[in-house]
Amino acid sequence: MKNYNYSNTVLINLIIVSIIPFLILGPFIPDLILSISALIFIYYSIKKNNFYYFKTKLFLIFLLFCVICVSISLRSNDISLSIKSSLFYFRIGVFSCLIWYLIDKNKNFLIYFYYALIICFLALVVDGYYQYFSGVNLLGFKLIGIRVSSFFGDELIMGSYLSRLFPLLFALFLVKQKNKFEIYFIGLLFILVDVLIYISGERTSFFFLNLSTIFIILLIKKYQIFRLATFLIAIICVIILSLNAPSLNNRMFKGPAEDMGFIDSSKKPSIFTPIHDSHYRTAFNMFKDKYILGHGPKMFRVSCKDVRYAVGVQPCSSHPHNFYIQLLAETGIVGFLFLFSALCYVLFNGLIQLKSIILRKKRPLSDYQVCLLAGLLITVWPLSPNGNFFNNWLMIVYSLPVGFYLQSIYSKK
Repeated sequence: MKNYNYSNTVLINLIIVSIIPFLILGPFIPDLILSISALIFIYYSIKKNNFYYFKTKLFLIFLLFCVICVSISLRSNDISLSIKSSLFYFRIGVFSCLIWYLIDKNKNFLIYFYYALIICFLALVVDGYYQYFSGVNLLGFKLIGIRVSSFFGDELIMGSYLSRLFPLLFALFLVKQKNKFEIYFIGLLFILVDVLIYISGERTSFFFLNLSTIFIILLIKKYQIFRLATFLIAIICVIILSLNAPSLNNRMFKGPAEDMGFIDSSKKPSIFTPIHDSHYRTAFNMFKDKYILGHGPKMFRVSCKDVRYAVGVQPCSSHPHNFYIQLLAETGIVGFLFLFSALCYVLFNGLIQLKSIILRKKRPLSDYQVCLLAGLLITVWPLSPNGNFFNNWLMIVYSLPVGFYLQSIYSKK
């Protein structure tokens, strides 16, 4: 795509980067930016008759998944409800390709994104700790029980925001030129972010932080000791906090252990919690009834009310709180295999990298790519609760590292 206007490209870069702070305010503006920019990118590609960014196998597989989801929606019991989540789902993949394109056109896009993440992470750190110690944040939002939410207010997703974007921040940190002061500053920020995710009370987010960190430490080379040191310091802080905050310790460790039967308890062992257990069993009953194509995207909230499927203390919700279980219920084994294939892709590349390290051969992945893969790993990880697979906010967050990763493996620059 030649003859582009540089100033216009910079403006587009800044608009796309603005998604990072807008994600703190809610899903509407980020989704609006994503949708409009994706449509413009499609129009631009058609106008220039250049579909290079849409010809990769990964994008074509994703597009096939979208087509299948739409076809499943059209045969669901509530077409109008189901089609809303599947008809324009393709925009997520288009947006990832747009990020790839913008990096190719202007490498400063990486710097813009890096500083946007730094500013947002720093703002959440300052406000989050202020809320933790004072009971109220800078905007007047109070603690919800023992949980820190900062600028997210009643939405308890601060930990999710930080943990899911952390691998991308680390990836951009690795490729940026930096002095010693910046390295020390980032090291301190990493420690504070790690602990802040813990005091957010979001168990899944804390698990994702640990999962991505271990993956990164095992597979990178240059800043391996740096990340290991900051992570260990954060873990020591978490242990001290746990010993001095029984309610937080109970939420993050003791409570889940009791629910799952790992420690002696009068409770019946369940998958994560009794509510999660109820959702999963209900969704699995739905899957057994329509195991090939499922009931349709977004249909769990409808079919869970059916007495044929409903099981446990609380069978109904907007989604079953696990991507794989949700896809089994709503898209059947066909939709499930797409996500499972993505998991296999990430694990396969991670194992190849680990094998090369053990055998002291040339590493197929750069440290930058390893961090991006870590971001993908926590997206496709199956053994944890998570949100709605078709949720706009989550999908925007998940699409970001994909665009950077596509550029890293396909671009010759």
